[in-house]
Amino acid sequence: MRIDVLGAVRALRDDGTPIDLGGPRHREVLARLVAAEGRMVTTDSLVDDLWTDPPVRAVGALRTFVAALRRALEPDRPPRKPPRVLVTEGPGYALRLPREDVDVHRFQDVLARARRDPDAVTDLGETLAAWRGPAYADVLDSAWAQRERTRLEELRLEGVELRARILLDSGEGAELIAELGTHVAEHPWREPAWGLLARALHRAGRQADALATLRRARAMLVDQLGLDPGADLQRLETDILNGSTPLEGSRTAWTGPGVRLGPRTTVDLARTLALAGGDALVHSRRDRLAAIEAAERTGDCSLTARIIGAYDVPAIWSRADDPEQSRAVVAAAERTLTALGPDGPADLRARLLATVAVESRSADLSGSQLQRAQQAARQAEALARDLADPALLVFALNGVFLQSFTRPGLAAVRDTIGAEMLDVATRHELPNFAVLGRLVRLQSASALGDLDAAASHAEAAEQLAATTEAPLVSVLTEWFRARVTAARSTEPGGPTAATAAAHYRAAEDALRTAGMPGLHRGLFPLALLGLRLLHDRPAPTDPHLDWGPYRPWVLPLVLLAQDRVEEARAALAAASEPPCDHMQEALWSLTAHAAVRLGERAIAARAATALRDARAEHAGAASGTLTLGPVARYLAEAEACAGAK
Repeated sequence: MRIDVLGAVRALRDDGTPIDLGGPRHREVLARLVAAEGRMVTTDSLVDDLWTDPPVRAVGALRTFVAALRRALEPDRPPRKPPRVLVTEGPGYALRLPREDVDVHRFQDVLARARRDPDAVTDLGETLAAWRGPAYADVLDSAWAQRERTRLEELRLEGVELRARILLDSGEGAELIAELGTHVAEHPWREPAWGLLARALHRAGRQADALATLRRARAMLVDQLGLDPGADLQRLETDILNGSTPLEGSRTAWTGPGVRLGPRTTVDLARTLALAGGDALVHSRRDRLAAIEAAERTGDCSLTARIIGAYDVPAIWSRADDPEQSRAVVAAAERTLTALGPDGPADLRARLLATVAVESRSADLSGSQLQRAQQAARQAEALARDLADPALLVFALNGVFLQSFTRPGLAAVRDTIGAEMLDVATRHELPNFAVLGRLVRLQSASALGDLDAAASHAEAAEQLAATTEAPLVSVLTEWFRARVTAARSTEPGGPTAATAAAHYRAAEDALRTAGMPGLHRGLFPLALLGLRLLHDRPAPTDPHLDWGPYRPWVLPLVLLAQDRVEEARAALAAASEPPCDHMQEALWSLTAHAAVRLGERAIAARAATALRDARAEHAGAASGTLTLGPVARYLAEAEACAGAK
């Protein structure tokens, strides 16, 4: 007996006659067990896979399907003899058949052998020819089948291209022209396929057609995806133009399916623009999203993963500049992760997971979204460490950093992340992430009140930025120096409050055109409020101040400054818990201060609980841009209010 799933699901006896498997549910149970490759699948998993909304008697129905399949697959089995094919194992079922008797297992084994041994090319051709259509073709709506279908189709395309490469490398392959022409027409974004077709044409003595094929590939990639051809296609074109035998003798290693990004892709350009700031940063976001959307339209999940993961721009702020775009990028990354499946290439999965972590800025997330982003950060970091890829690791650590604002008081944790990022980036010459490591450490030292260490990191970041042409760094360090001026304005002989305000104003002017609205909105008014609190003055009441995302936590103090006490009390009660971001210590401190002034003991107690682990930090200083003074001050007054009789 054999079972085939590369097409519609079917089972055949040794003589080739079909076995009646029953209805669609029976075939899906068998197919799901085939996909498990001999592993046990629990009853609960089978129920969840068969039904979106399982009926009350789902387990009983499943057992009925299994019993019917056992009768069909082993019709001569005596009544009380245990089944040998579809067996009960623990809390579920497993399929026990030799791998050569299941077409999908046979195909995967031959493909794996052909990757190692070119002599398996004949077997590879036979298994490719055995495909009768999309895998699990009659299991249409099940999520598990869709994932398997996508994974196996990617392997099939790899097999087609691997077979062609082996034949061309061995001196054969001119007869592949028609087959490869069809393959390229159906999958035009697979760059290796274009190279194989050009090689086959060249082998047949059709140099002009080979060059025309490469020009078509270039035009298609550039016009529709903004991608330049990769190094192999460019080298192949040069070889053909020079009259040399392309790629012969070198036996260029197979690098897997999909498009490898060329040196000047749309995404590479977007990365460069992002580091320039201003309008260029705005254009960068637009171009990046356009490239992702174009890649998704190709249906090639490996290409899409590369496009998404290539935009590894260092990110320092926990609030997105364009939340809608960030959500779109995260959604695309999640779709692509699902399409790749858990067994997809580890480097692509790591970059997608890191992208989810980086783009899921904590200030904009709900509880479940925040948990998913934190999980993605941990998974990306683990994969990057296993792969020992420095560039991937620093990108993953960027996600870990942005997801490290789960509660107040974690400046020391972030400093550890920044220190490793700086070390890895420095040792492996990754200057943009070395800058990020310095800025993370600047923020952490600022939060802990170590202004000398923070100043040292600021200077080092500026020196690095001068060599990497990253003008946004000086914008951030100017804000840090304004924060230092504000802190020292409370010291005897220090600068005046007016001088500190002027420094904040100058920093605000530089930030206004930097293209970072997630950082910019509300920052200057919050800095002025912090300066006033340092000098025991009421909140500013200028109606033209845009408090941005901080308004709910500032409003009670603004209303108190206007003697609108009951409105202030209502505003304080209406304010939710501050988001888990750079400003959470500041916003909790504002909540504590307003609660104390209004005598709201319960709210003061809640604020004190939140701030306790941050007692050694400075409120707002985790941003590296402003300060409200030591958290200990706000914590002490909140505890006193909460404990008052």
